Amino acid sequence: MSLSKPAVLALEDGSIFRGLAFGADATIAGECVFNTSMTGYQEILTDPSYFGQIVTMTAVQIGNYGINAEDAEAAAPKCSGFVVRELSPVVSNWRSRQSLSDYLKQYGIPGISEVDTRALTKKLRVDGAMKSCLSTLPLSDEEAVRRARGWRDMAGTDYVKDVTCHEPFIWRLADAANYNTPYMPVGTTMNAPGVPAKKFRVAAFDYGAKYSIYRKLVHHGFEVQVFPATATHEQVREQKPDAVFLSNGPGDPAALPYIHQTVTALLPDYPTFGICLGHQMITHALGGTTFKLKFGHRGGNQPVKNIETGRVSITAQNHGFATDPKSLESRGAKVTEINLNDQTVEGLRHKELPVFSVQYHPEAAPGPNDADPLFVDFYRMVEARKSGKI
Repeated sequence: MSLSKPAVLALEDGSIFRGLAFGADATIAGECVFNTSMTGYQEILTDPSYFGQIVTMTAVQIGNYGINAEDAEAAAPKCSGFVVRELSPVVSNWRSRQSLSDYLKQYGIPGISEVDTRALTKKLRVDGAMKSCLSTLPLSDEEAVRRARGWRDMAGTDYVKDVTCHEPFIWRLADAANYNTPYMPVGTTMNAPGVPAKKFRVAAFDYGAKYSIYRKLVHHGFEVQVFPATATHEQVREQKPDAVFLSNGPGDPAALPYIHQTVTALLPDYPTFGICLGHQMITHALGGTTFKLKFGHRGGNQPVKNIETGRVSITAQNHGFATDPKSLESRGAKVTEINLNDQTVEGLRHKELPVFSVQYHPEAAPGPNDADPLFVDFYRMVEARKSGKI
């Protein structure tokens, strides 16, 4: 592929960003957002929470270490398009099996490089995330803007149905060489250092879950049975789990009433841990509400303060909606963590039930490991419930 081929990114406000094409020959529309992570572009591309979005990386050069078989967070990339300042002309890493451009081309995703991503990011910060169109094919500016404006809004749309699994399954990991393969024979086991000997069965709802979340749950002592987002509370109860886990996922949390109803029915009976969209599902299940952020939180450098302990953690985040804290004041929940950049809700805990959630990603893929102990907290909460202590 010639790097001299032109490409265009058009925003709904009429702004045009020109650059060079890489990846697939395609024209797509989606919500343009930015991510401030310095590394981890493969994990970002394959994060199902980015479904329907065109991701702009603020790091200057992307693609230098290529693509490997171990770092994917889903079986294929889930974002709609990719925007970078510079696509590395060299791929150099002992684990690399493919260039970034070839990877995106394989899955039909267009990319654009040589974009002034600093100017684009500033526009998105000032004016908010926008509907956009990215094309690596011959397309007039007017048509690109028209397609951007014609794309469906993120607010009010159910994207979870596009990324959830279709049938329940047991997550199994054979060994380090195969840890990226989710569908392993039921009899497969993994003996990793530090894994608790006693295992608890967790019913994990897949709203667009990242593989690393399942890996972390297994590592911290859980047998993970994954359920599609459409699973009912009766289907979950039939499997007699010890706990419930609610995953991350894309789209508007308010547009998922079928999930709200299921979670509402399960919360009184099972220790529950939710992250990202799962956190928002708990919010709605308790009768709270969520709202769309101006440009969201996406990156591995978000400071979060636990207002109960005073501890500050640097967290990995990817979300465009947040919980309205006032909507929870009479719902039996307590806000436990806030974002130090904008004071939005980053965590909550039920005052009576063994239920807690965080807005960020404790599995940190990519990102810091400050929040990893939350998986230990979940295990201990389930252990306490099983022993009758809570």
